[in-house]
Amino acid sequence: MSDETLISLNGIDRTFTLGDSQVHALRNVNLTITHGEYIAVMGPSGSGKSTLLNLIGLLDRADAGTYRLEGRDVTTLAPNEQAKVRSESIGFIFQSFHLVPRLTAAANIELPLTLSGMPASERTKRVAQALKEYNLTDRAKHRPNELSGGQRQRVAIARATILRPMVLLADEPTGNLDRTTGEEVVRLLEALNSQGMTLIVVTHDHALGARARRQIRMEDGSIVSDVTNTPEPATSGEASANIETANMASPNIDTQNPVS
Repeated sequence: MSDETLISLNGIDRTFTLGDSQVHALRNVNLTITHGEYIAVMGPSGSGKSTLLNLIGLLDRADAGTYRLEGRDVTTLAPNEQAKVRSESIGFIFQSFHLVPRLTAAANIELPLTLSGMPASERTKRVAQALKEYNLTDRAKHRPNELSGGQRQRVAIARATILRPMVLLADEPTGNLDRTTGEEVVRLLEALNSQGMTLIVVTHDHALGARARRQIRMEDGSIVSDVTNTPEPATSGEASANIETANMASPNIDTQNPVS
């Protein structure tokens, strides 16, 4: 296995029993993902996209096959071991945000740090920095129902990345947002990817999917196409303009402290 390989799936099958019938959510899936990739997983409803994302995120287990994360076989880890790997290496973003309603924005962001056992003083510093980077300082004490959709998704992204995971999994991250707010969230995710974080996005949005450097299409639980785009390198002037545009629409992420 290459040193650049982050995720390796071999012969993955997943079947769900619904009443008297069986649904083959994943069928003999083979997939290799390297560090720093930007991938869109697309396909019709019921094609297995979210099941694949849940399996990569160790929220579900395969019935057959092998899943290696950075060369480590995580297929048969005990639940507590999987939870440890998940908290240290994987971040999640969902269409419905999944914020804790009774907690403030700051407390939602702090939650992974608390669960990891980080000392309170360090948690306070990390959360303050995240609030600043994600342009949420003035919303720190607001609960989710007091935030806009875009603000809630930024809180969710800050929470997902506060422990600096290797991979960020986003399931329809713009699904509940208007086009303008969705564009801002996408630019934020792309800024994180540009810093080295592997980004895997499940989406029905073809425009969003086309932005990824690699597009995987699924049907009936199988990968039916896997296409890599090679964008033309930007000139130095274009690159500067792109960075400036992303910074205007996205939180001020510290590019001197890459997320990895």
